[in-house]
Formats: sequence, C-alpha cells, structure tokens
Amino acid sequence: MQELTGLVAVITGAGGGIGRAVAVRLAKAGMRIALLGGNNLEKLDATRRLVEEVSQCLMLPGDLTNTASLDGMVAEVARVFGGVDVLLNNAGMAQSTSFGEVSEAEFDRIMAINVRVPYFLTQKALPYLRSSRAASVINIASVVAHAGYPLQSAYGASKHALLGFTKSLAAECYKDGIRVHAIAPGGVYTDMVKIARPDLTPDGMILPEDIADIVHFLLSSRGNAVVDEIIVHRVGKQPFLV
Repeated sequence: MQELTGLVAVITGAGGGIGRAVAVRLAKAGMRIALLGGNNLEKLDATRRLVEEVSQCLMLPGDLTNTASLDGMVAEVARVFGGVDVLLNNAGMAQSTSFGEVSEAEFDRIMAINVRVPYFLTQKALPYLRSSRAASVINIASVVAHAGYPLQSAYGASKHALLGFTKSLAAECYKDGIRVHAIAPGGVYTDMVKIARPDLTPDGMILPEDIADIVHFLLSSRGNAVVDEIIVHRVGKQPFLV
C-alpha cells in the first residue's frame, strides 16, 4: 500500500460531483488538496470547507482555458505545498446536441475544456511530477471514449481525444515513474450528466463517491500491478457493454 499522507493532489472541476467527492476522499486519506479552476466561487468554497475539516486545502479559482495562467497556478501549488504528486484532470463540459446543430463556438469550447485544459495543465505539472516519489495523473474520461451515442458528437470526440492523450502520455512518462490512468465512467449522478443524458434518472446511477473510491484505490494500491484504464458501468447496465 502506498502511504498517501502528506502527498499533494491537484484537482480540477472540484465545485461538485466527482471532483468534490475525490477531494474529500483524498483529504481523509491525509493528502493535501489544491483545487484549481472553476468560476463558481460558492461551490468551490464549499468543497474547500469540506476538505479543511480533515486536511489542508489551497483554492485557486480561475479560467483554466486561459493557458497563460496555468504556470502561475501550478507554481503556487508547489510554493505552498512543496510540489505536486497527483493530478486529477476532472473538469469537463457535456453536450447534448444533434450533429447538424453543433456550432463552431460550441465545438471549440468543449474541446478546450475537455482536451486542451488537461493537456496543457499536465504539461505544466510534469516537472513537479517527475520529482515526486509517487506521481500519478488520472484523467476522467467517459464510456463515450469507447462508444458513440447520438446527440453527443462533440462530447464523444473530446473524450476520444482525452483517452488518446492519456495513452500517449502513459507511454512517454512511465520511465519517469509517473503512472497515468484513465477512468471511463458511465452515468454518474452529477449536474453534467443531466446535460449530456437528460433521459437518465437517478435510479441506479453511479455516485461520485464510487469514482472517488476508485481514485483512492489507484493511488494507494501502488504495487507492481498497474491499471491503465478502468471502465465503470451503472449497476443496471449489462456487463461489458458501454
């Protein structure tokens, strides 16, 4: 088992849902938490307060699509906490629009948040991760990275791109001891999934805490066996179908 106490986790998209659940779960495991990005200060501050009940927390709100600010954010985390051990790229944007109606602006926005942000944030964090004794990058992908769903062409394209980036990064960084994982959930009961899949109801949905448990497992079970990707389906979904 990997000792997590004192390690530093940088988490995006922590104003609620998966990001908040992971932040609280890792804080309870003794990790120090940095919440990056997010313009809803009320939601982000609510997560900060939950984390600070059990551990240290640094909140750095802002627009992560402004790549010029990423260097400063990551440097501030390293200044306050001494480094970066874990990066959870969780911030994402959903979309439910027929292919013919997706505008260029919508397409660019979803690709910026779901692909460009994790790509360049990881790039900025990489020098610090290389200095860590237990470095991990975890990208929250989706089952749509493996399957096509109607009305989700832009969202699906972005998650396919994120998974492709994850695979390439893992191959490039494994000699540095940096483990790169993808978690591809099905329907998680968050505000975002209500946008992407308005046909779903809360019954039988994956909970954000379920994903937090998986993240904790990946980080704490750092033995000789490495998990590249975990695909997670809802309890009511037929096994091995995405």
